[in-house]
Amino acid sequence: MEKLYEYIPQQLVTFLLVTLFSLLIGLSLRRLNLKPGKESLLFGTDRTFTFIGILGYLLYILDPVGYKLYMGGGLILGLLLISYYVAKFSMVHNFGATTIIIALITYCIPPIVATQPSWFYVTLVVAVLLFAEMKHTFAELAQRMKNDEMITLAKFLAISGIILPILPRENLIPGINLTPYTVWLATVVVSGISYLSYLLKRYVFHRSGTFVSGIIGGLYSSTATISVLARKSRAATKEEAPEYVAAMLMAISMTFLRFLVLIGIFSREAFFAIYPYMLFMSAVAGVVGMMLHRTVKMPVASSDEMLEEESDSGNPLEFKVAIIFAILFVVFTIITHYTLEYAGEGGLNVLSFISGLSDITPFILNLLQGTASMNIHLVVACTLQAIVSNITVNMCYALFFSGGKKEMRRLILKFFGIIIVVNILLLMVFYLI
Repeated sequence: MEKLYEYIPQQLVTFLLVTLFSLLIGLSLRRLNLKPGKESLLFGTDRTFTFIGILGYLLYILDPVGYKLYMGGGLILGLLLISYYVAKFSMVHNFGATTIIIALITYCIPPIVATQPSWFYVTLVVAVLLFAEMKHTFAELAQRMKNDEMITLAKFLAISGIILPILPRENLIPGINLTPYTVWLATVVVSGISYLSYLLKRYVFHRSGTFVSGIIGGLYSSTATISVLARKSRAATKEEAPEYVAAMLMAISMTFLRFLVLIGIFSREAFFAIYPYMLFMSAVAGVVGMMLHRTVKMPVASSDEMLEEESDSGNPLEFKVAIIFAILFVVFTIITHYTLEYAGEGGLNVLSFISGLSDITPFILNLLQGTASMNIHLVVACTLQAIVSNITVNMCYALFFSGGKKEMRRLILKFFGIIIVVNILLLMVFYLI
């Protein structure tokens, strides 16, 4: 944007931008607020906001040193807005002041365009337009929000922005790379990713079908998602069964991507060594899931009930969930250290398969924390082995919770078997390379 000043006078460019931005804001408010019979309640229309911006620019350039004219104009505008607010309240008893705030922001646009970089004032206008347009979206969001949702989020902000930075970084146990900071950092990162998935599932894709719920649920917890899908599949018809298995496969596909993000956060060296395998397996599970999804000839009902069941299991940012993860992380750190010390790499390989019987996230993050003192090849191998083991356990969960229906059992064994076999072959390739 600044390059335009080389060919066009700066004041002309600024004037055109101020006029355009003010007009866009005014048009947005007109569209949202103009209702039949209530035009008299509006503080002007699109032209009014355009003139506010133009007036602000004129007063700004007429006194570019002391800005007395600009401040005087702002004072007069403020008095007009106060009069409008009082009159509106007396007529409709509405406390809303959004239009007033936006009018003041519009008046502030001229000096911002004249003095700030283009990315800043464009971002400002985009934010005003988006938040003005999303009034009803936020109202619906507030209605769907749980009573303690904001309290839980506030707790997370406290443990991540207040507690985490002040935690000591000295080892808790001599000789073991385990500090309060590393334990809580892992907890905060995993909880944050899980909570993002939870928010997407509850507020963005809350009316999504079973297939999409598998995708979003995999970012949170593939084990929990597969268990819920398997229980719901008990009431599914023979024609609907492939959709549930396809959703399970998509949950597995997203799990590979979730772990890839975690690996990238905690160990760049491990990320560059493992990302081809993780992306390949995510693609395999995703392609198989999509192919199975395309065989479904009838739509499966919305996943609202599944969402409620998953929500009942607890918010991923609840303090008890964070404490359980932190305890598991400490336990796996100690077990991994002494396994490697007394049983060597062979013992750690065995432990990686055993870890798949439970939540493998603490085990994998613990491996990533030890990349400085551990062979990176061993870290990657144990990570892949733990994931293979966990997929096998998830298959057993799917078979158990689906109630042993013949069609579901056949599909689960066939398609989970494909994913497991490809994982094992990929692991063999990794060892050979």
